[in-house]
Amino acid sequence: MATAQVEERQLLKSMAWWDGFVVSLANPGFLIAALGGSIGALGTTGAVVLWTISICLGALQNNLYAEMATMFPHKSGGIALYAHEAWRKYTNFIGPIATFGYWMGWSVVLSINGLIVGTLVVAEWFPDASWATGDQTGTGFGLNWPIVIGLVAIVAVWLFNIFGVRPAVWFGYITGGLLVIPAFVLMFLPYVTGDWSSSNMEWDVGANGGLALALTWLYFMCWSSYGIEAVASFAPEYHSTEVDTPLALRASALFSVVVYVLLPLGVGGTLGTEAIAKDTTFIAFYTQAFDTLVGSALGNVMIFCLVAGLILSMNTATMDGSRALYGIDRDGMTIKQFGTLNKWHVPGTAMTLDMIINVLLILFFHGVIEILAVSNIGYVFATCCALFGYVLLRKDRPNWPRPIRYGSPWVVLAFLLGVVNTVFLIAGGFIYSGGFLGIDGYGYGWDKTRTGLIVMAIAFLLYLYRHIVQDKTGIRFRDKIPQTPEEEAAQAAAAPAT
Repeated sequence: MATAQVEERQLLKSMAWWDGFVVSLANPGFLIAALGGSIGALGTTGAVVLWTISICLGALQNNLYAEMATMFPHKSGGIALYAHEAWRKYTNFIGPIATFGYWMGWSVVLSINGLIVGTLVVAEWFPDASWATGDQTGTGFGLNWPIVIGLVAIVAVWLFNIFGVRPAVWFGYITGGLLVIPAFVLMFLPYVTGDWSSSNMEWDVGANGGLALALTWLYFMCWSSYGIEAVASFAPEYHSTEVDTPLALRASALFSVVVYVLLPLGVGGTLGTEAIAKDTTFIAFYTQAFDTLVGSALGNVMIFCLVAGLILSMNTATMDGSRALYGIDRDGMTIKQFGTLNKWHVPGTAMTLDMIINVLLILFFHGVIEILAVSNIGYVFATCCALFGYVLLRKDRPNWPRPIRYGSPWVVLAFLLGVVNTVFLIAGGFIYSGGFLGIDGYGYGWDKTRTGLIVMAIAFLLYLYRHIVQDKTGIRFRDKIPQTPEEEAAQAAAAPAT
């Protein structure tokens, strides 16, 4: 009897390590998005010091993720999936919350950077464009020119990604190359032109809140500095997962450490705290910086390159967020509809969901920080779970193949990094967020944290729906953990089809 076999679509192994590094060139775009707000609160010197601390923590964590990525070379979706593997021996309930929190943290980059792109374009080329309709008070549906431009950018990035990974990577090469130009201008040119002055460097941390303020901003900075881990999300798509993934992670970390130290120093020393703080958009001041350093004509070129770099950040977010949602589904932690690949072998359904959600976000929230505050709690929670998960994987799976295996001091370091990030999460997300238990804060409101918690609660409900309604397997509080990949394959073969 003849039988027909349907071949399941798989992610294609079409990336080299330098492709992953190019994707990570988006990270300076994340810094550019948050730098103005941090200087306004911390002062120029305070911002430089805290950004340096934050990116160094992110680089150390990236090295740990290299070991975890090579342990699970077939898992798409990044660090939150590794966290699930570590925690499911103890509870299956950490995984769906951490993975959805991670996805939300990456997904909202589209709306955040879309708003920033729109703001920069209007400030540089259409300063008199004042059209607006609907609610413009901060929340509530409304339209203005920055929002319209942001919507166009979101849809354009979605189109570049929906047709496969190679168009998205080549788009990254072009925009990444353009972003490097203004970034290097801000990092190095102030010292050549003589526009950098030590008198512009101010330490305002103590005067504006001290340790509580610093912890709050280190919490917000996680969204940007830790994003270099995104290259691990493409582990199954590298030509050699075991070789390319660690190289991409380390290259992205080294590059970002240089940028995150020198770019705040260059911008801060050129303009000073007061000039940046009085910019209510916290982004238009870049036009002033470029006009000062290279003149208004070349300043236009720099803004164009900067906009291209921010669109690269959106491209990276689409690539990473969609693969995270795809990986969540493949591990049975959300509804089945998110785990499909289109004919170009990319998670088209997940990308489309990302696009729709961000269109709604950009229409409803008109401020970058509000969107960031909603998403950051899930992202930092996923980071904590992944770091503690590194320790658990060392303890619970000693026989699991590790192409990269660090010494015992790295296990201690992983635990300490988990503790540090947990302090950031509690302090910045709750205690000093503003309004939590009546405590005055330095963040952007307890209501934003509450909204982020609601998103993670919805994620848990989708997990329950998947297992109770779609798979009909019921809920298991925890799993029996395989000690080798062969044992894992045997368990999968013995499991009932869903």
